Amino acid sequence: MLLLSLSNRSCSLKALCTRVVHDADTIFALSSGHGKCGVAVVRVSGPASGFALQSIAGFRHTLPAARTALLRNITDPHSQELLDRALVLWFPGPRSFTGEDCAEFHIHGGPAVISGVLKALGSLPGVRAATAGEFTRRAFLAGKLDLTEVEGLGDLIHAETEAQRRQALRQMAGDLARLYQDWSQHLTRCLAHVEAFIDFGEDELIENEVLNQVDHGVSQLQLQMERHLQDERRGERLRNGVQVVIAGAPNAGKSSLLNLLCRRPAAIVSPVPGTTRDVVETHLDIGGFPVVLSDTAGLRDTVDGVEREGVRRARERVDLSDVTLVMLDLTQLPKDHQSVPSFLMDHLRSTLLSGEDLRDSLQKFLLVFNKRDLLPQEQLDNIQKTIIHMEGLPPACLLSCQSGDGFDQFLRVLQNRLQTLCGDPLVGSPSLTQARHRSHLQQSLRALAQYHQYRDLDLALSAEGLRLALASLGRITGKVGPEEILDIIFRDFCIGK
Repeated sequence: MLLLSLSNRSCSLKALCTRVVHDADTIFALSSGHGKCGVAVVRVSGPASGFALQSIAGFRHTLPAARTALLRNITDPHSQELLDRALVLWFPGPRSFTGEDCAEFHIHGGPAVISGVLKALGSLPGVRAATAGEFTRRAFLAGKLDLTEVEGLGDLIHAETEAQRRQALRQMAGDLARLYQDWSQHLTRCLAHVEAFIDFGEDELIENEVLNQVDHGVSQLQLQMERHLQDERRGERLRNGVQVVIAGAPNAGKSSLLNLLCRRPAAIVSPVPGTTRDVVETHLDIGGFPVVLSDTAGLRDTVDGVEREGVRRARERVDLSDVTLVMLDLTQLPKDHQSVPSFLMDHLRSTLLSGEDLRDSLQKFLLVFNKRDLLPQEQLDNIQKTIIHMEGLPPACLLSCQSGDGFDQFLRVLQNRLQTLCGDPLVGSPSLTQARHRSHLQQSLRALAQYHQYRDLDLALSAEGLRLALASLGRITGKVGPEEILDIIFRDFCIGK
């Protein structure tokens, strides 16, 4: 019963994919990005790709050898005007990126050349400009990629740091897909055994031990999925950027630290308290990890309505941050070093957390003491000794945003924190990278709980739990799922990819 249902579902999806691929128009687009460049790549895919290649590259009767670059004159198919001299390649389906017949034109990257070639292709019958992500969508429908590999390809295109590139390459290579496929195959076997017991158990053709084996298999799968979900969102954090917020009292040096990290004057620095009134956000690569760095308004009580809104936004960013750099002015610390720990605890409680439990939030804080250039070395040594022996407080760094003294040490501490938060994308099992994956896995776990809930009450309902869990896993890779999922996945792709 189940196998027939799965087979019908698979056949209907396969039929849909086949119909979409074979009935598709031939599409073209600039795949190498816009702007002036030495070489631009124009890609064509679809049943008329060979015709397009013959029409504008001068192949009269036969197509070139597959996957062989040839230098050809590129001409307008109607006026025969020479547009460029370029390398052309022919990729007959199904051995192509999309699984269809494909052609590529490696032309010079000037705007006039690109415009002329695109216009020439658009004038051919049955050939049209591609929509965003349409090439990759066709690759998915042809079975060349599953949805996790498609998402990995998209992440690779948008990767800005080394860690993002490594994670995207691993996902594009199918590591995540293989993990979910293994789970799906395991669930399929469990469900098949339950269905067989329902159909044949009364005839004593199947022993009760079969259900015990299913119970064990489902429990083991639940443990694996729960461990996979308990990753502290490392993959998602690496994909989207670690949220680092600079917070503290006015004139502590928050904007100066932002400028030092950016290596440019990204924020206005002024001795007047309350200069920064809104969140100033910038994206950085720190030690190969993506960081979304936010400078915020000085945290204090104020009667100024605009500044008060800035303080509210600052507290909001602190609550949502992965790392909070708590800026403090060394010259404002108590002269009595024994009072420093209690001063700092009071500062964190009253200024940053607004009544929240400090102990639960300490792990995301890093104390940054600024203006060390204004204190004598003896006083700095005493403060450092006091800080080292403080218990129950976050790690601390002493630096001067003015002179840069201590900045390298601070940067090492911050990089270590980022490494801990993001992990190494090449080590261990592949990480979750999308909120969509997490949602479907949580649905799958709830469905597996349904299996255990009805196991001794109604085996048919118990089997339905396995079926729902299998469907949720299938939606991650695209084996099962509505058309709306595809729209969400592909809408963020650029034209020509």
